[in-house]
Amino acid sequence: MRIIRFKRSGGQQPALAALTAEDTVYPLPQLDIQQLFQQAAEEGVTPLAWVQSWVHDTDPLEQKASELSLDVPVVAPEVWAAGVTYERSREARNYEATGGKLDATTFYDKVYDAERPELFMKSTAARTVGPDDVMYLRRDSNWQIPEPELGLVLDAGGNIMGYTVGNDLSCRDIEGENPLYLPQAKVWKHSCSLGPAILLAGAVDDPYQFEILCRIERGGEVVSEGTASTGQLKRTFTELVSYLARDNDVFAGTVLLTGTCIVPPDEFTLQAGDVVEIEIKGIGTLRNAMQVLTEAPAQ
Repeated sequence: MRIIRFKRSGGQQPALAALTAEDTVYPLPQLDIQQLFQQAAEEGVTPLAWVQSWVHDTDPLEQKASELSLDVPVVAPEVWAAGVTYERSREARNYEATGGKLDATTFYDKVYDAERPELFMKSTAARTVGPDDVMYLRRDSNWQIPEPELGLVLDAGGNIMGYTVGNDLSCRDIEGENPLYLPQAKVWKHSCSLGPAILLAGAVDDPYQFEILCRIERGGEVVSEGTASTGQLKRTFTELVSYLARDNDVFAGTVLLTGTCIVPPDEFTLQAGDVVEIEIKGIGTLRNAMQVLTEAPAQ
């Protein structure tokens, strides 16, 4: 069972709905996924059980999900991300940091093998966009790529309540110049996208069997494509969440991106007009077009 938010006409607040495997949409009474988590907890059931019970007694919408304009599925107060959780990510970070001298040992090797994972703040609700929304490219970077990732949707207790697709847009040149520039390489207007749905955790048998596909199109042609599996992760989801929650407030609806294993060729950089599609089977396809941020955000 998946959860979506879809846009309504007339300036109404987006609506929450359950989505079945048959693409049938059942409207939910809650305004957001956080309220769903809370109500299920108050009634002593899992979100999946609550939704299944509601769907059983509710009529579906006439429209299919493909006919709706989807919004970001969770208004995440914070989006965090884990770095260097895959071998391929370590190789890419070493390439950036050493100018292509892959035989050199760097701090990325150290964090890959360390007990403590790399975690960093990626985005806030105002900086995060949803399916088919525009993502912005930084004006002061010449080497930018998407980072397709599985996102963990957490409740206030740090429990994994669901899974979504995330695009952690990143500037390889800025991060490679100096690791202290990481926030600038990761965080700017519309540099993060989530969607198209949240797959409730109770519906997932093995979260280490997710298959991830990333495709980049330019002018209608595929210019980069790669696949990966969460089974290639170096760390467990429980381990990553435990460090995020350590001496920290975890707000309901927080998303933790778990790292990427799909990196385009080193000579590749995103351009305005490129379209990035990230598909995780069982969750859906997150699609975003790229634009250059030509004007600075209003102060």
